[in-house]
Order: sequence, then C-alpha cells, then structure tokens
Amino acid sequence: MFIEVCVGSSCHLKGAPRIVELLQEKIEKNNLGDEIVLTGAFCSGRCNRIGVTVTVGDEVFTGITPESFSEFWDKTIMPAVQKAKEE
Repeated sequence: MFIEVCVGSSCHLKGAPRIVELLQEKIEKNNLGDEIVLTGAFCSGRCNRIGVTVTVGDEVFTGITPESFSEFWDKTIMPAVQKAKEE
C-alpha cells in the first residue's frame, strides 16, 4: 500500500516534515515496512487552510496535523493496511 505525503511549499509550512516523521515512526513501531511504501510528492492541488494532504492508496485526505495524526493513523491507515492484507 502506498502512502503519499504532499511536501509542496504550502503543506511543508503546515507540518509535512513532522507528518512524515510520525508516519515513519508508526510504520517502524508496527513492523509495517513490508506493507507500506511511504513517498512524498509536490503539490497535489488540494491545499487546505490547515494541515497536510496525505494520499492513502487511492483516497486523498486533507487537513492532517500532528495533533490529528493519531486518530488518522488509527481510523484510516490501520484499516487500510488490514484491507490490503485481506486482498
């Protein structure tokens, strides 16, 4: 499964480097290095007033912040990982 974090200038200023760090930490902690490919991309054109744009598989999520990251991981990424394992 691919996770792509926007690292364009707007998302960079809104915390993209921290979101990447948090993703790397969770991927390592949960031994998901074989399940998740983490990539970066320049502007996806879906800028939000707050937070970072993150694509999980084919779904795009906007407004991801370090404060909302844990919920995003638990409610979005982990179910997507489980679904990918079942396919």
